[in-house]
Amino acid sequence: MGSTELLKSIYIHIPFCTTKCNYCNFISFPRKQAFIESYFVALEKEISFNLKERNPSFNTVYIGGGTPSITDGFYYEKLLCLINLFADAEITIEVNPGTASLQYLEKLREIGFNRLSIGVQSFNNGLLSCLNRQHSAEDAVNTVKQAREAGFANIGIDLMYGLPGQGLPDWEKTLHKAISLDLEHISAYGLKIEAGTKFGETLPQNLPDEDETVRMYLKTIEILENNGFIHYEISNFCKPGHESKHNLAYWNNREYFGFGLGAHGYVDGVRYSNSEVLEDYIARPTRRARQKRLSKAEIEEEGIFLGLRLRNGLDISGFKGKYSDIIDKYTLLGLVCLKNNRLALTPEGILLSNNILAEFIKG
Repeated sequence: MGSTELLKSIYIHIPFCTTKCNYCNFISFPRKQAFIESYFVALEKEISFNLKERNPSFNTVYIGGGTPSITDGFYYEKLLCLINLFADAEITIEVNPGTASLQYLEKLREIGFNRLSIGVQSFNNGLLSCLNRQHSAEDAVNTVKQAREAGFANIGIDLMYGLPGQGLPDWEKTLHKAISLDLEHISAYGLKIEAGTKFGETLPQNLPDEDETVRMYLKTIEILENNGFIHYEISNFCKPGHESKHNLAYWNNREYFGFGLGAHGYVDGVRYSNSEVLEDYIARPTRRARQKRLSKAEIEEEGIFLGLRLRNGLDISGFKGKYSDIIDKYTLLGLVCLKNNRLALTPEGILLSNNILAEFIKG
């Protein structure tokens, strides 16, 4: 850890949105577009300050939010010019349906983006309205089609299940609609009610119970695997060769830079985060709000916590003995498997992953 060789990923946070979704607890602000220009000036300062001496090259850049696609591509062009990129770098940006015209998508492709992550969430207009999403199912389909027309060959979408009033038949319909779009990547997340969100303040009615949500998750695996997708991480599926390289860096506990408001990074064995106050970040973009040097034990625990999310698990040859009791216990229960020093959750273990991961951290 800590060598320039391993610092190959960058996350950049864009906090601007048109509206706040009812489930969203990310650092994002509607109606603050007046700050966009000064925010990108601050981003340029932070990126230049951190990269000028190291001058590394990167193989993944991920721009997330918020809604990055409400911001002019000109700003992203300036940011990418500050970053040395390998020729085969994966450069991803999040896009919301209805916010990106064909011309805008062509601009993104022209300046170097080669992967899109589209926030679809559902193809049911009633559920989209419930979530306070500002697009329709038709907008989502059109955005995928326009992305292809703009030249993108690596397109992923996010979907959500366990939504208020949603049943298994609707979720199956959503999955089949996604498959029909011939995508490279699909992420499927169960709805979580988070504090500080609209749903957290007023719990929505008609939430599916836990058993129904589990059925939706299992059906996700069944349908997507039967249609050529690889289930490579608990919530992520891809066509062969189209895993998210950027997210794999996280799950493999690699170091990375995080730039922007509230962004987290992991550099030289130190986990850090930036200010979550927009005006403060703009005024002092090179100051880290919090930072902590991880101990060897903490790095090991984080590696297990993140690596067990991957279906092929992680290599535990360096610390297998320390966790032998836990491994033996869950192996006997059929919830983990250990083969050639690689520890992985079984399909049954995935359903209890939070409990299993917590025990490894305690261990």
